[in-house]
Amino acid sequence: MRSPSIGISPEGFPCIGLTGLSALVLAVLGWAVPACVVLLLCWFSVGFFRDPERVVPQAPGLAVSPADGKVIRMATKSDPMTGEERLCVSIFMSIFQVHVNRAPVAGTVKAIKYWPGKFFNASLDKASTDNERCGYLVVDESESPWSMIQIAGLIARRIVCRTEEGDSLERGQRYGLIRFGSCVELYLPQSYRPTVQVGEYVLGGQSVIAERK
Repeated sequence: MRSPSIGISPEGFPCIGLTGLSALVLAVLGWAVPACVVLLLCWFSVGFFRDPERVVPQAPGLAVSPADGKVIRMATKSDPMTGEERLCVSIFMSIFQVHVNRAPVAGTVKAIKYWPGKFFNASLDKASTDNERCGYLVVDESESPWSMIQIAGLIARRIVCRTEEGDSLERGQRYGLIRFGSCVELYLPQSYRPTVQVGEYVLGGQSVIAERK
């Protein structure tokens, strides 16, 4: 399992390096306006790929948010990883938020599944079934199943998976990211209840999103 560097996700280095070098070359050539535009793109890339450390709650029976963003839906529907009807919490990430995804609980990755698809706005209901997605089934120490679904969005065009089947994840550990605006869905086990509401903003790996009943 690949470990990301602290501060900036390694997937961002090529984009940051290319835009930074391009801005420097344009500035040397005396093309001030294009240099400023590319420099702004470099600044945006640094912000997008930022990967801050988080204070992960350690109390038992808690699950943390898998992503930074706004809770846009909570509804019971079929879990694409298990086929069970479970409560799903949907978190929308704008292009200005941290896009590193984190494990809600400690557990073992039992399955990873990829679905090719389209690139509708990730906040739409149909994005859950029509967009490109990557799903992870994690089983915690009490054998409770947790499904995390990364959904590509209108601008997001690449889902990055950093883990493999059989890996053990700690609560709040990074497992992947989605580039440029997207959504993450978390399917809760029956033994847990949500602690957030629709419209609430959460921080990946830090905000408590559910607790054991």
